[in-house]
Amino acid sequence: MTASPPSWHLGIDIGGTKVVLRAESADGRTEEHMFSWPHHEDGPDSDLALLSDGITTLAARTGDGFQAAGVAVPATVGPDEQVTSWPSRPSWTGLALGPALRALVPGAAVAWADDGDVAALAEAAAADCADLLYVGVGTGIGGGLVLGGRLCPGPGRGSFELGHLVVELGGPVCVCGRQGCLQAIASGPATLARAGELHGDPVTYEELREALRTARPWATAAIDDTCRALATAIMGVTELLHPSLAVIGGGFAAGIDNLVDRTATHLASLSRPGRPAPPVAPARLGGLSSLQGAVLLARAVTDGAVPLL
Repeated sequence: MTASPPSWHLGIDIGGTKVVLRAESADGRTEEHMFSWPHHEDGPDSDLALLSDGITTLAARTGDGFQAAGVAVPATVGPDEQVTSWPSRPSWTGLALGPALRALVPGAAVAWADDGDVAALAEAAAADCADLLYVGVGTGIGGGLVLGGRLCPGPGRGSFELGHLVVELGGPVCVCGRQGCLQAIASGPATLARAGELHGDPVTYEELREALRTARPWATAAIDDTCRALATAIMGVTELLHPSLAVIGGGFAAGIDNLVDRTATHLASLSRPGRPAPPVAPARLGGLSSLQGAVLLARAVTDGAVPLL
């Protein structure tokens, strides 16, 4: 008697300090596993060993293998599948990511995408919107675009690096080395640094939130610059690719009252005749966007909607 193929899809969300795995079966069962991911100085082998252990632990709970796996990665990866940059784990630079991931889940179809890309995939499904732009405002700026229900530009062609879209010529220096990237202006650390300069003293996240609640001018000005930069990036994408909806997520954005509304106001001012701004809404899935998106990526691989690595 021939055994039936595995019915589980695996999503892996690789973060800076932790990894979360979620398995979903065809009949609606779910299993999750999370583990911390400390930094290692001896190269990616130790990291990959921890990933392998985590997958093995989850597979033991499912009692079966995995039909497909989708992986959300924060690294910048070139079309040749090699990691070109990962500031928090520089030892991964040059690693052939495709073969490494396939080795972790032998026998399964595997696809990877930037964590912002898969977050967009999940948010598009949650909003029932086939053409959606996702903006994640946190330690950096993540982004992803879904067009016609599929990731753009799509696995294998590189990630949708919204954070490194230049929105201010001659602007602040970004960690990538350029000036005026969205991330250098609108990320959480960049916003806090600007708030501190305007205030005259360093500012914590909670201090900024409290100052916004009491309408302190320095706090309002700092956030206004962030929202203007976000709106500029969203409008730039809109001019070229016409998303129907823009959603803003990420940990920093989630705690700032009216950040979405402020961004929408700036976006409306950038509209031109015949090219209205898309509506802007908060992300629906919060911190689960990338994990849910990784599972959806695995399902899309099974359906042939994205290429394999």
